[in-house]
Amino acid sequence: MNRNALLCLGLTAVLGTALLTAGCNRNDPSSSTGGDKGASAPLIGVDYPRSDTDFWNSYIKYVPQFSKELGVQLKTTNSQNDIATLISNVQTFQSQGVKGVVMAPQDTAAIAPTLEQLGAKKIPVVTIDTRPDTGKVFMVVRADNRAYGTKACQFLGTKLGGKGKVVMLQGGLDSINGRDRTEAFNECMKKDYPGITVFGEATDWKGDVAATKLQTRFTSDPDIKGIYMESSFALSGTLQILKQRGLQVPPTDPKHVFVVSNDGIPEELKDIQSGLIDATVSQPADLFAKYGLYYVKAAIEGKTFQPGPTDHGSTIIQVRDGLLEDQLAAPLVTLDGASIGGQPTTKFDDQSLWGNHA
Repeated sequence: MNRNALLCLGLTAVLGTALLTAGCNRNDPSSSTGGDKGASAPLIGVDYPRSDTDFWNSYIKYVPQFSKELGVQLKTTNSQNDIATLISNVQTFQSQGVKGVVMAPQDTAAIAPTLEQLGAKKIPVVTIDTRPDTGKVFMVVRADNRAYGTKACQFLGTKLGGKGKVVMLQGGLDSINGRDRTEAFNECMKKDYPGITVFGEATDWKGDVAATKLQTRFTSDPDIKGIYMESSFALSGTLQILKQRGLQVPPTDPKHVFVVSNDGIPEELKDIQSGLIDATVSQPADLFAKYGLYYVKAAIEGKTFQPGPTDHGSTIIQVRDGLLEDQLAAPLVTLDGASIGGQPTTKFDDQSLWGNHA
């Protein structure tokens, strides 16, 4: 206990509890909320984009943890994948006096007017996972989503020997992530595996839609040999359909359907171990939380960044004039960690994967 605190306790014993409430507690750092509870800790608004997937629920758990580590206070909201709700939440943040905002807009076009409004008020914004189609933010924290699609393509193309049919369960194409993953997967298949037919199924990141479309596709094309899920939202439905059709068999069985997912949640790692799926791309939910807060705090403190390697194993690129993106590592995870198509992979039980600690 520090000297001021001892003095307060002594005065309280003489003058009563009113003094403690009115005076001493006012400047006691522990009376604030958030990570570093001192008066200098900046107040940051963090909007969670959704809470209906294991990936985003993991991210939500990491944010308060890293707010303490980085010494910031938090106000949080959840826009539940609705752009109108996100815009309203940002208005709430402004009324609460936040000094910076971290968000993950799922509609990356419609957020532009809100970014302009925040910019006019000198409130820095960091977007995580997604990048706005237009407008400026202080930093984008995500991984190379085109690489996600390319890695999935190389895995399936290699496993299928360049022949056969695959289904791509696309995310929302109103999102830069959905577009990046879809375009890269299609371009890679066309260039490197022209003998593979790709059926793209739009799902808007909805598991029930993905399951329905996959079931329909299997009905018309029962010889499907590969599935690329652009996010783990489709995991449960996909496994259920494969089980119903008697296709949950080892990779050595000719009936095996190779499945690549995208997120790196604990369930996916367990499913790789048990042979239910074959690979996933691990998005760093923990580092999204950490560096989203890190960069918005840096912006508030007046720091700047330039393109190039970082001190945390990633690379900052300039996407367009005035827009930087820190591209975090996102490895392809497999059962044995062997290289695929000349590209390295990470073994499912590697302790560097956040999914093994969530």
